[in-house]
Amino acid sequence: MKRKQIFAALEIADHEVRLVVGEFHETRFNILRVERVKTTGIINKVVVDEQNIVNAVMKAVQNASTVLGYRIERVLLAIPSIDVTRFNKKVNVFVEDGSKRVRLSHIQGGINEAISYKPDQDLELVNIGCIKYITNGITSRKMPLNEVCDVLTMNIDLLFANKEIVYSYARCAEKSGLEIIDICLDSYAIAEEAAIFEQTVDKYVVLIDLERQNTTLSLFTHGKLVNCEVLDSGYGNWLSPLKDKYNLPIDVGFRLIQNTCALEEKEVGDSTVYIWSEAGTSRQISERDVYKCVIDPINEWIKLINETCQPIIDSGNVRYVLTGEGLEIQEIEKMARELNAQSQVYVPQTIGARDCGLVTCLGLFYNWKSQLAVRKDERTSCDQRDVEKSVEGANKTTVDDESGFTKKLKSMLLSDK
Repeated sequence: MKRKQIFAALEIADHEVRLVVGEFHETRFNILRVERVKTTGIINKVVVDEQNIVNAVMKAVQNASTVLGYRIERVLLAIPSIDVTRFNKKVNVFVEDGSKRVRLSHIQGGINEAISYKPDQDLELVNIGCIKYITNGITSRKMPLNEVCDVLTMNIDLLFANKEIVYSYARCAEKSGLEIIDICLDSYAIAEEAAIFEQTVDKYVVLIDLERQNTTLSLFTHGKLVNCEVLDSGYGNWLSPLKDKYNLPIDVGFRLIQNTCALEEKEVGDSTVYIWSEAGTSRQISERDVYKCVIDPINEWIKLINETCQPIIDSGNVRYVLTGEGLEIQEIEKMARELNAQSQVYVPQTIGARDCGLVTCLGLFYNWKSQLAVRKDERTSCDQRDVEKSVEGANKTTVDDESGFTKKLKSMLLSDK
């Protein structure tokens, strides 16, 4: 039986650390554990309190390890899409062996030559993007293994990001006692999970990743990530009036508009949606009160998106894909009708992680899986021996344990006799 491949994906978001542990087994992918731990160490995608983040990551890892029964040692790490720069490198690989057939070693050599390119000392390579292979004048995205040719030409997209940002996020993971298997831009990971690359054959796709502090816009076309821009406006801005007027914490405000309030005026009611005590005095807020506080900031956010993307809209066939934690506010799907192009909301369908806030972590798994054919990296996120011991122990406990419902059922059956 093929052994299970267990990986952990880590995203250091603007107000929480997200850790998702999953396993690839044969053709299936299963979520084993999700941990979310609050942190105040990130402001506008920049690490401002490293120790606060390290503590949050350590807590998430410890929680997951305790429940699973084995230690999480390595992670796939998401990097924010800040100062993303794309370079295309054309590499010619001479197929000099007697068979003249393209082998995996030729492709690996071409990639190694491409990634040696260093465009700027302030940039760090994060992702190898779209690769096009050309053999005998024929272009393909599929590896041309065993094709007969004299020269293999590879057009390779290299995605670089702000070096200081990359290193600061990596330090947080490493100071938490974790080894980094691979890093990936959060926008690129989302595109892998949401199958955005496949949608860009004949159109532009603008990915909108809505988080608490910021919104990241990423432009995709012809199977490539072309550009990223981070807007200094997130769903936290919508909730600020609730905090200012009613002194409601951001988390409470988020739950109110996520679960209880409509955002279209004709659907808004006057019923009370929240009651709390402040300084010994009972206070309450209605659905209409919430609506009046948040509707203007939401409309301003939509206007900002429209204005920012208007030049792209004018240039051709464009579609918006919205995701990120902010899209857990289901009413935003209705508000997205006001965007200046067709839009859709992407919600992950993986059992155990059906949450828009986890889409980046899910994408990290598939991005890494897609690279294994070339990289041949056998590392996983935990020691296989520890996993086997944990599974054996769990199986033994299941067999030996007659407590709870099993014991009651057995006693009932015996008493009937």
